[in-house]
Amino acid sequence: MPGNRGRSRKIKSRMIKKFIDKLLGKSTSRGAKAMFGKREEVGVDVHGIDPSLVDERAIHVCRTLKQAGFEAYIVGGAVRDLLVGLRPKDFDVATNATPEQVKGLFRRAFIIGRRFRIVHVVYGRGRENEVIEVSTFRAYMDNAAAEQVAGNEKTSRSELAGMKHAVDSTGRVLRDNVWGPQDEDATRRDFTVNAMYYDPESQIVVDYHGGMQDVKKRVLRMIGDPATRYREDPVRIIRAVRFAAKLSPLGFTLDAKTAKPLAESQVLLADVPQSRLFDEMLKLLQTGHALATIEQLKALGLARGIYPLLDVVVERAGTPFVNAALADTDRRVGEGKPVAPSFLLACVLWADVRDGWDKRLARREHAHPALQDAIDEVFNARIGDVSGRGKLAADMREIWMLQPRFEKRVGSTPFGLVEQPRFRAAFDFMRLRADIGEVDVVLADWWQEFSMADDATREDLVAQVKAEQQKAVRAPRVHRASVPVAGTAQETGRNAEPVALTAPVPAIQRPPAGEFNDSAEDAGGEAPKKRRRRRRKPTEGDGSGGVSAPSGE
Repeated sequence: MPGNRGRSRKIKSRMIKKFIDKLLGKSTSRGAKAMFGKREEVGVDVHGIDPSLVDERAIHVCRTLKQAGFEAYIVGGAVRDLLVGLRPKDFDVATNATPEQVKGLFRRAFIIGRRFRIVHVVYGRGRENEVIEVSTFRAYMDNAAAEQVAGNEKTSRSELAGMKHAVDSTGRVLRDNVWGPQDEDATRRDFTVNAMYYDPESQIVVDYHGGMQDVKKRVLRMIGDPATRYREDPVRIIRAVRFAAKLSPLGFTLDAKTAKPLAESQVLLADVPQSRLFDEMLKLLQTGHALATIEQLKALGLARGIYPLLDVVVERAGTPFVNAALADTDRRVGEGKPVAPSFLLACVLWADVRDGWDKRLARREHAHPALQDAIDEVFNARIGDVSGRGKLAADMREIWMLQPRFEKRVGSTPFGLVEQPRFRAAFDFMRLRADIGEVDVVLADWWQEFSMADDATREDLVAQVKAEQQKAVRAPRVHRASVPVAGTAQETGRNAEPVALTAPVPAIQRPPAGEFNDSAEDAGGEAPKKRRRRRRKPTEGDGSGGVSAPSGE
């Protein structure tokens, strides 16, 4: 009897342990252990990473954590890039220290995020600052054992408060803040080539899932079942496209099993917050491989449906203006120059703004408010509130509003325009328009020279333009009074040119520059010409009704 009671207690103990493990999402099966992979340490003689490509600030973060008694490794895409000889743009660090412990070791460190709590360690100030992102090793949790909420990130915010591991009804992970060992942390990452850890001091690469072999084979392979991983975090669909586009020049291709569920999993993106999709769209377009990304989206059957504004980009990528903007963005990123999302999106949506402006000008609306109304209409239709109508929208608006002012090159306008904070972006925008023939290339060349010149040279450039305009004003003119009554065949042919003077010219050039920012001094002698062009009311019995028709005709 005592022996039976002892065996009974052991059985109950094992059952309780299994129950607890299930609650924590941990499996005790051998298969589950094998899922975490086998730790392999790869030396520098095999991986060949060049230490000079490693950021000193990332090394400092790792050293500080290790001196405090913690593990610390450079992790993720930075290791992948180092293995193929690229200098990583960003460096992430993984450690077994909690976010609070990490924050306590650095003077300028900030805990951010709810879904994944991480620490940003900041070096430098202003535009020269650099952020090293530090994350804590996370446990690989069974989503079947996670707390489930009925809604999404927004609708279930109160329920999610205090939860460490939670999913929605589709299995998408909403909270993942359960800390664990390194092997489990590696398993919960997405691609094998992103699941390696590099110790910058010992120069050892730690690999659990054959990432080193996949790098050599140039294969992008998802860890675990791809469909399940996309369901856990649908944004992995977009990441797969981004990595495929970025690494395709190096010969990387998506593994067939990884690529197969992409199109059918796209519907899962409907539950992702719009703000997060907007940020992921910008990553697709601003990592230096925008044109390659467009091709990948088409090849994978994802050209439409990821995000409405991205649909517009893909649709217009073949047009000269948008294609030039995408190529210019790729070039600037490749040269290490900064890029702004406002500039690229302003290029993508310019056709909508221009068409809306033309329609309003055709209705005889004033040029300046007509342009503002056209911009508001485009924001409402294409951008919505996802950008918060903040700096991004303000920068886009300013780029567009400055375009008509480039037509004015006399008086004080040019001097004031080059001092505008967004002049360079607006000028680059206008230069692209000139490259495709939308504006005269001479105008773009003039502004290029003016913006780079000293004050004396600028005065000379303005004087030359003013002299040319005055010379054009002194050219022989056909007075309006000589325009005959419409209807006589012989007079119509003789006076076709004067009649054409009253016809509208193309909308982009039609609004006088004075409507945007002119004074009487800037008009450069054109005011008398405007007075002479005013129509006089006809007297009774006057037969020139066609000429003196209402101005709104």
